Amino acid sequence: MNREPEQAPLGPGSVVAVVVTRHRRELLADSLKVIAAQTHPVDHLIVVDNGPDQPARGVVAGVSVPCTYIPSHRNLGGAGGFALGMLQALALGAEWVWLADDDGRPADENVLEILLDEAEKRNLAEISPVVSNIDAPDKLAFPLRRGLTWKRSTAELGTDFLPGIASLMNGALFRASTLDVVGVPDLRLFFRGDEVELHRRLVRSGLPFGTSLKTSYLHPNGSDEFKPMLGGRFHAQDPENEVKRYYTYRNRGYLLSQPGMRKIGALEIIRFGLYFVGVKRDPKAFAQWLRLVRQGRKEKFFRY
Repeated sequence: MNREPEQAPLGPGSVVAVVVTRHRRELLADSLKVIAAQTHPVDHLIVVDNGPDQPARGVVAGVSVPCTYIPSHRNLGGAGGFALGMLQALALGAEWVWLADDDGRPADENVLEILLDEAEKRNLAEISPVVSNIDAPDKLAFPLRRGLTWKRSTAELGTDFLPGIASLMNGALFRASTLDVVGVPDLRLFFRGDEVELHRRLVRSGLPFGTSLKTSYLHPNGSDEFKPMLGGRFHAQDPENEVKRYYTYRNRGYLLSQPGMRKIGALEIIRFGLYFVGVKRDPKAFAQWLRLVRQGRKEKFFRY
């Protein structure tokens, strides 16, 4: 039997970057180029390819960082892809695991160095950069709610650090010991909400984490899905296509049934009822939302 030579474990302080991709070779190439150029070098890169029918192996092979390319002949979604890549990073002996999606990229070559410095200085279990709109970096890629107000620009956040707030798949940096406590994303969620569920676990763990406002990760604008109502004091997420709606609402139902999120379940019914019936005037859409939320609560994780 032929065996590949066993790889020596990575050393202290090692960083493994994990990227999940599917059918986006050009965007992936842009992301990997910036990851490979970091002033604090990445020790190893893992790329999980959920679409090997249009393989990204050639893109990965051109990167000047030691790489592991994992083609998955079953689409694991973002949740399963990151879970697989994160476990592989831990198996390599990584002390830090840095997550990136294929449609975004670090804002510059200093992002990892800043995140590591801030994490060590503040003794954090996880740290994230600000997730900015790739086409307008002064704007947030996703709106951030603080109380009853929604922040949509980076200037509204401050200048230093946001404790207890983090986007977990777009440039997030985890200590390996943190993943021992909170685990990896739940494969069953496939995509949509898997990062919220991991964030829930991180909050419940009591470990210190947050977002550094000193650096950013660029991502396509996702704000358009969040529809304002009552003068912008409330928003409802309404994705543009059926597949995204299915996973968004189904997974939201599961999330709202979990410890740490149950208190907002009743408010969700009021909020989405107001949106679909009062604003959008589409009772059928509200009925679909209720059906999918109930499906998630019952843990009926069937694929679309």
